[in-house]
Amino acid sequence: MELPPPAETQCSPQETASNRMAALSRLPLFLSLRGGRCLVAGGSAAAAWKAELLSAAGARVEILAESPSPETVALAAAAPPSSEHGPVRLTRRAWTPSDLGGCALAVGAFADPGEGDRFLATAKEAGTIANLVDRAEASAVTFGSIVNRSPLVISVNSDGVAPLFGQAVRARIEALLPQGLAAWAATAKSWRERVKSLLAGRPARRRFWQAFMQEALEHPNRQGDQATLQRLLTQADSKGLEKKRGRITLVGSGPGDPELLTLRALRALQSAEVILYDDLVHPAVLDLARREARKLKAGKRGYGPSCKQIDINALLVEFADLGYDVVRLKGGDPMIFGRGGEELTAARAAGIPVEVVPGITAAQGAASRLAISLTHRDRAQRLQYVTAHAKSGRLPQEIDWCALADPTVTTAVYMPKHTLAELVSTAVAAGLDPETPALAMANATRREEFVLAAPIATLPERLAGRMPDGPMLVLIGHVFGELESVAPDHAASAAAAIAD
Repeated sequence: MELPPPAETQCSPQETASNRMAALSRLPLFLSLRGGRCLVAGGSAAAAWKAELLSAAGARVEILAESPSPETVALAAAAPPSSEHGPVRLTRRAWTPSDLGGCALAVGAFADPGEGDRFLATAKEAGTIANLVDRAEASAVTFGSIVNRSPLVISVNSDGVAPLFGQAVRARIEALLPQGLAAWAATAKSWRERVKSLLAGRPARRRFWQAFMQEALEHPNRQGDQATLQRLLTQADSKGLEKKRGRITLVGSGPGDPELLTLRALRALQSAEVILYDDLVHPAVLDLARREARKLKAGKRGYGPSCKQIDINALLVEFADLGYDVVRLKGGDPMIFGRGGEELTAARAAGIPVEVVPGITAAQGAASRLAISLTHRDRAQRLQYVTAHAKSGRLPQEIDWCALADPTVTTAVYMPKHTLAELVSTAVAAGLDPETPALAMANATRREEFVLAAPIATLPERLAGRMPDGPMLVLIGHVFGELESVAPDHAASAAAAIAD
C-alpha cells in the first residue's frame, strides 16, 4: 500500500516495520491429501488413529500390518462416515520398500527403532514425506492436536516435546470455538466466488467479510442463508458508495501488557490500514496488529523531539480523507490525558467518521498489579485523576490544591516526572499531610515495572537520581498505607509475577 507523504504538516512520523517472525521449530502447513495414496506401516492403536486422520482428509489409506490391533481391524472394516472420507484398506503383511513409491504421505509405527530408521531412509529415497509415531524429532512431518471446524481447521503442535501442553491448548481452543463455526466456514467457501463477482474492489469485499465474521461470531449456531448473503452484500456495497473517506478509530492500548487489550481494540488493530501510535505504546501491542498495516510512530512526548498535536491531527484527517481506515493507538485510555478530545474535534470538523475504543488507564493497571483498591469505604470515598504536565510543560496552575489535600481521596497524578517536587511542596503547603502514603510506579503491567513506596513528602527525594524510563504515575492516598511494610522497590518481584 502506497501512502503519499503528508502535504500540510511538518510532522515526519517514523514508519515501523513489522517484527521478523520468531524462530519456528516446525513450519505449520496444511496438506491437501484428497484422493492421494497414503501408507500406514504398523498395526498399533496409534497407527489406527493416524490412518483415521488421513481418511478424514480424503486420502486413500493403505495399512500394512502383520498383527493389526483391534482398532486397526475395526477401522478397515467400517464404512467411511461420509463421501468426504477416503477408503481404508488393511493388508496383513509387512511393508517393503516398493510400497513407498507414489505415496503422498507415509506413516510408520514400529516398536524397533532400527526399523523406523530404515523406513525413514526408504521414504526419503522414494521422495515421500514420512512420519514416525512417537518419534517427532526424527520425522520430516508431525501431526498436531486438531480443532476441527472444517473447512476451518486449527492444529496445535509442540514439536513432540510437550504433547500434553499441546493437548491442553487444543482443549482451550475447543471451548472457545462453537461447533456452529464449521457451517459458517463452509458457507464462506461457497459464497467466495459470488462475493468476488458481485462486489467490485477490495475495500467492498473486505467490508463484506468483516461483517460476515462478526455475524458468524455473534450467531455461531445460526447458519448463513441467502437472506443473510443479500443483506451483507447490500451493506458492503452501499457503504462503499457512501464512504468517500476513510474513518478514524482512537484506540486505547492500556498500560502495556497486551493481554489487557479489549476484544474491540484487537479487532480495530487487525482491520486497520494505517496505525499512528504513541511512544508509550508497548511493542508487544503492535505485534497484534494486522501485518499489512502501515505503522507510523507519531509520538507526542514532552521534553523531547516529537510531533506537535496539531500535526498529528492533520495526519489523521489526511490519511482518512484518502480513504484509509486509520487507528490512532495510544497508551492507556485515549480519553484520559491522551489528547483524544482534540483529535475527536479535528475528525468531526473534517466530517470524518470517528469512534473511540477505551483502554485500561494507567491508574487501573497499577491498582491491579498492586492488588489494592483505589476506593475504600473506610479510607477513600473519591478518586481523582490529575495531570502534572500543562500545555506549557510546567505544573498546571488550575489544580485544586484543597482537593488534593483531602484525606478521603485517592489521587492519581499523571506525567509527574519533571514537576513532582513542585507538586508535592505546593500540595503540602495547601494542607496535604506529608505522611500520606504514596508511591511512584513506572511501566505498570510491563516486565520492567518499577515501584517505589514512601510518604508523599519524601517521595521526590527518594526518586532523585533513579528516575525510571517509561511512563510513570504517582498515586497518593491512605489506601496505600499497607504498602509501608513492602520493600520500597519491588520491581524484580513484579516482573517475576508478570513472567509467571
